[in-house]
Amino acid sequence: MQKYESMVVISTKQDEEAIKGLIAKFTDLISANGTLLSVDEWGKRKLAYLINKESEGYYVLFTFESEAAFPAELDRVFKITEGLLRTMIIAL
Repeated sequence: MQKYESMVVISTKQDEEAIKGLIAKFTDLISANGTLLSVDEWGKRKLAYLINKESEGYYVLFTFESEAAFPAELDRVFKITEGLLRTMIIAL
């Protein structure tokens, strides 16, 4: 089992329920495929530059342990999910 961190920037054009739904979706996905160590919601923050004409994003940091193949699957799910501005997965 390897430790990973994943930062997700969610579009603030969505309402709070949609944002909470996305966080719950990723929490469940990570828990089903590994061990979720922490979910740190940073909240709404100003972006350094415009992304899709948006100046703010909702930041969430997931810390988890999983097998080496899971981050590729998580990245695939991130790419097909509507409402995400940026994502990043790194090995610790």
